[in-house]
Amino acid sequence: MKMVKSTLAVVTTAAVLGISGFAQAGATLDAVTKKGFVQCGISDGLPGFSYADEKGNYQGLDVDVCRAVAAAVFGDANKVKYSPLTAKERFTALQSGEVDILSRNTTWTSSRDAALGLNFTGVTYYDGQGFLVNKKLGVSSAKELDGATVCIQAGTTTELNLSDYFRANGMKYTPITYDTSDESAKSVEAGRCDVLTSDQSQLYAQRIKLANPDDYVVLPEVISKEPLGPSVRQGDEEWFDIVRWTLFAMLNAEELGVTSANVEETAKTTKNPDIARLLGTEGEFGKDLKLPKDWAVQIVKQVGNYGEAFDRNVGAGSELKIERGLNALWNKGGLQYAPPVR
Repeated sequence: MKMVKSTLAVVTTAAVLGISGFAQAGATLDAVTKKGFVQCGISDGLPGFSYADEKGNYQGLDVDVCRAVAAAVFGDANKVKYSPLTAKERFTALQSGEVDILSRNTTWTSSRDAALGLNFTGVTYYDGQGFLVNKKLGVSSAKELDGATVCIQAGTTTELNLSDYFRANGMKYTPITYDTSDESAKSVEAGRCDVLTSDQSQLYAQRIKLANPDDYVVLPEVISKEPLGPSVRQGDEEWFDIVRWTLFAMLNAEELGVTSANVEETAKTTKNPDIARLLGTEGEFGKDLKLPKDWAVQIVKQVGNYGEAFDRNVGAGSELKIERGLNALWNKGGLQYAPPVR
């Protein structure tokens, strides 16, 4: 979900907390190194992206971003602490310094990038807003939802997209807003609304939480662009580069066929210069990022390449079974593309 927050609110929060000019260059890496872990802001429970299993261990695609950063910085993907955040809390938590990274299914938009004092480091999941309905409603298209009651998470751009879509198509609806995504999902299950709208990835995640998930279907329409990715505070290019190139390393590893199973052997034997540069056996590219020489090796060894993380958390190897689609690599028909390590 995507929370709309005014610049004034962020600036006021920063002033109250004594933050001047947001982050200072290099300060985040220094602070992370000193405390010995990465503080990661995640969702308050979204299967496939960030959630706690029965043992209290956090898992998900968003979680793996933070684990990969920890692997790059410390050589240990477990050196992460998690802060579950609601949509209302997430930006303030990043701005205040409560978290080092916000990796919480958050959409990259112009206002967030330019006015909220944060920078998006890349796209971990290309998404779009959709609609979940009970099959007994008897609709197969969002164009058939005229007059529907729609459950929405409050304070999000989902509300704005919904309004735009219904107005553009000459339809009316009755919104019912809730503070959390779980409340919204429970309401559609209880019949208090006809439709649940959110990012399609979130709809798939919420559906598996329902008592009878097979009774519900995600309609085919995608009504918005929702590029989801991690963000950091503005003003610290060093930390921004580390988080950005962590994702790029995972994407490049997949493209080059480097996996968690073969990365160590590949680092020793490769004759491919692209792989050698990525894995640190040629050049000093880790040094440029103030990271160890084997930073990318540790990411792939401990977390996996992007494809492994996708499949394990939201793809074929998960309960969600989401197809790669737009999240396939650029040379496989998708949009995922990373600059080279060079």
